[in-house]
Amino acid sequence: MLTPKERLYNVMKGNAVDRPPCICPGGMMNMVTTDLMDAVDIYTPQAHTDARMMAGLAKAVYDYGCFENYGVPFCMTVEAEEMGAKVEMGSRVYEPHVSAYAIESVEDYAKLPPIDIGRGRAKVVLDAIRILREETDGVPIIGNLTGPISTASSVMEPVVFYKELRKKNKQAHAYMDFITRQLIAFGRAQIEAGADVIAISDPSGTGEILGPKYFEEFAVTYLNQLLDGLQEEKMGTIVHICGQMSPVYKEVNMVRSSVLSFDSVVPMKEARANLKDRVLMGNVSTFALEFGEQEKVRTLAKGCVRSGSDIISPACGLGMKSPLANVQAILKCLKEDL
Repeated sequence: MLTPKERLYNVMKGNAVDRPPCICPGGMMNMVTTDLMDAVDIYTPQAHTDARMMAGLAKAVYDYGCFENYGVPFCMTVEAEEMGAKVEMGSRVYEPHVSAYAIESVEDYAKLPPIDIGRGRAKVVLDAIRILREETDGVPIIGNLTGPISTASSVMEPVVFYKELRKKNKQAHAYMDFITRQLIAFGRAQIEAGADVIAISDPSGTGEILGPKYFEEFAVTYLNQLLDGLQEEKMGTIVHICGQMSPVYKEVNMVRSSVLSFDSVVPMKEARANLKDRVLMGNVSTFALEFGEQEKVRTLAKGCVRSGSDIISPACGLGMKSPLANVQAILKCLKEDL
């Protein structure tokens, strides 16, 4: 019998396994719900700033039969906050979000402080990974990064940022290089702390928003710079991109991650047809997980397997009010129905 870590490792390397792994990485793809918090009496927003609580919630995700991994943090605001953006820390029913930007233009990036891994929530994430490494075994620990485009458009106003990719192209590249170097430093620190896999979610770096030209010039370029900077990872990397892929499959295939993950608007059959040799992850509807029935969730999970998904996961971050039984239904399906 394979351990969850062995199963995921083999799939990420393209090897055959007994069944698909079932994971939810963390970060933007948050897997913590109110039902789970009630079960273990650990709550957000406190767990966003306390390493012991963060590790405790990450453990609960596995212990309660939701997913076959541990993952931290549970939001996509850590990097922006460490570079000067103001963050509202949310509650037990909604996640942290940026409430004030750090700069007004890509030209201002020199004013930004580098991410200091020895303080703030960056340190909390690293300490939580260390706790998980010391107290667990056989379950993959996934560290999470917000992708370069999404981080850049959280540090400054997104509409201005997208306009300046074209209008201030040279300065935009300098800004993106700075952002990416900060992410490399934070990602390497997570690996050093004990993360087996690094998952990168870049929901703002979509082909729908950027178009094929700027998707390749900015999203692909800086994702690959980041991935190339994380060569010490123990098992591999996951990149999650939101939105329709049909205009940018050629460009997506240039992303040098071990795994590509898509949300529910992307038909997995279509993704498999266009990305024949890639390891694909996804993409059970989070709407169904929050508002549907268990049987519907199981049907969707089986459909993902039949359509060519190698790793089964929610299509995006879970709604905080998703019923625990619905979340557990994905893994139960993979264990019982396949």
